[in-house]
Amino acid sequence: MQLSPLQSRLAASVIASCLVLFLYLFLFAPQFAFAAELPGISSNNLDRHGAFYGLADTLDTSDSLDSLLDPRGPLYEPDFELFDRSIMGRVAGGLNTLQVDRPTRGNIDPGNTIQYVVEAASVSGSSAQPLDTPNEMKKRQNRSQDVDESDEHEDPPADSDIAPRQKPSKTLYISVNTCNQPGRISPDQTTMDPPQLTMFVSTTSENTSPGPDNMSSMQKLVVLDEGAAVYNMSVEGDIYFSISAPKVNEKYFSTSTPYNYEVTVSLDGYYHSYDSTAQPNMYLVDSDASSAYLTTLNLKSHPNQTLSAPPYMVFVQNTNNLAINGITKSYCGLSSWAQIRPLSNGNSQASIGLRQDRDDKLTQEFYISGLNASTSYQGIVALNTSLSLQKRQEPGSGGESPGGVIVYKAVNFTTKPNGACTFVFNLTLCTETRYAVPGNVDKFRNGQELGKFYDDYTQKMYDNFDKVLQQTPCQAPPTQRYSLARNCTSCKRAYKDWLCSVAIPRCEDFSSPNQTYLQMRNINASFPNGSFVDEDIRSTYGHLKAYTSSRNVMIDEEIQPGPYKEVLPCDYLCYELVRSCPASIGFSCPLPKSKFSFNTSYAVPNDSKALSCNYPGSAFLPSAASMTTVSWVSMAGFVMSAFLLLGL
Repeated sequence: MQLSPLQSRLAASVIASCLVLFLYLFLFAPQFAFAAELPGISSNNLDRHGAFYGLADTLDTSDSLDSLLDPRGPLYEPDFELFDRSIMGRVAGGLNTLQVDRPTRGNIDPGNTIQYVVEAASVSGSSAQPLDTPNEMKKRQNRSQDVDESDEHEDPPADSDIAPRQKPSKTLYISVNTCNQPGRISPDQTTMDPPQLTMFVSTTSENTSPGPDNMSSMQKLVVLDEGAAVYNMSVEGDIYFSISAPKVNEKYFSTSTPYNYEVTVSLDGYYHSYDSTAQPNMYLVDSDASSAYLTTLNLKSHPNQTLSAPPYMVFVQNTNNLAINGITKSYCGLSSWAQIRPLSNGNSQASIGLRQDRDDKLTQEFYISGLNASTSYQGIVALNTSLSLQKRQEPGSGGESPGGVIVYKAVNFTTKPNGACTFVFNLTLCTETRYAVPGNVDKFRNGQELGKFYDDYTQKMYDNFDKVLQQTPCQAPPTQRYSLARNCTSCKRAYKDWLCSVAIPRCEDFSSPNQTYLQMRNINASFPNGSFVDEDIRSTYGHLKAYTSSRNVMIDEEIQPGPYKEVLPCDYLCYELVRSCPASIGFSCPLPKSKFSFNTSYAVPNDSKALSCNYPGSAFLPSAASMTTVSWVSMAGFVMSAFLLLGL
């Protein structure tokens, strides 16, 4: 049958419409609820497995449609691509919203409270499993229905498409630091510290305004300790907390000065934290009357690790100055009020730098200048975690690590009195020499001038030794050398380490308590103020050269330091030198309790003391003597005949 023109057009339109509908269904198939195939579930026990329920059946009798659609719940995550959430700074009810990894400063007057909220929707990836999964629907079904407990907790079959109920996977870390606090009206009036801020964290969704006026059962109270507090909790919904400032006594503190604080929330750990148990990783190397030198241990756990910048910052405070009391664990507080701290313009009385020694150990050094003589200080280090060798976990948002700072407990140290000791470092030959040495500020104004004197002298002595060693066939075949175990390179290293420990003696003030490793020197000379050593000491030891002169005659002739005590070199330095060098040179060592005055020339390492003898790289480290077995300090020694051979 032939179609009329009108019928042809109608047929063509119907066919085209069917094709369009077919393409739509094929390319954009609509998603129907519970269309997933559930293996192992027969039509007879659909009810038991809870695969299909009407919308009315999914609501608990205590629920409402509003609660199901509550946009603040953990199941809702809005995404407004055209709007930055930073423009939504405050929400109704006086709450301040916080964003992850964004430190926020605030001022708060004594007696007031400031409320904060961290919205679950702003925490990327914090939502639980979508609501339309069968397990979530089962959870929300009418609880009046009888459910066998054994089935309630039964895991789904391995081949089932039903996803297990997802537990909260995000933890929010809250850290608070006090940056400023009401100051004392008169430092002489009281030694009491200003009262600490308090953080109140809501533990229930019913408490959206935690604070001092709410029930303790609905919130967690965290009092800041020395200006720092941390708290963490799982993200299961909006998190509410507040910062509350206590009232202060106007008799002792300025009530016109508000508290200033910094609060940060993070998903990767505490942005600001304090470690009161770990070793602070900073140790005193030595000091003189106006400066101190501190160092870390090796920062590398394997040779391939690198650092682009020093990871530690240092803060130094006179222990008699109370300005930082109450904020010693707060990074922003120390950054604002410590006497010696990094400044915004880059200047500081603390010079810091990275140092890599000959054994590839990497340490960070701190040289603190401008100190007072005979004064006690506390040094506090803070670790910038974004610069540390340990790689931080990537943030949950998928961006780069936000960094953060860990503040460590203080290290106490005391400067030496004005006397004969001056700190030197950065020497050319004796690169491991970093301690106080016999000096005289009238002849050498600072450590740089004094260091050059010692540098020139040791270089001259080393050149003389090298000329003697050149008489040995160092390049001969192994069977023709002076030793099968040692060579000329090991001899040079051993002599250099010995020379630096003997020719540049480590100096302690004469007032230091007597120790077996301390030897009195120059007792007949006068102190810088014109006084002399006690008459009883001079009458007892004044006729012995070991007490009336320095080990190095050049010290008495050129420097004239006055009385001081020398930290004797470690005895193993001597033995290592004899083992490493040719016997033809004539090196030898005195034995303990021998008639060659061993006790006035060397000291035996003592593991129980922080410092019991001098060695290259020595410092006041815990069990320092036991650490001297490492290779970079184990090659040196003393020999009596070297004084005659090399003119030392």
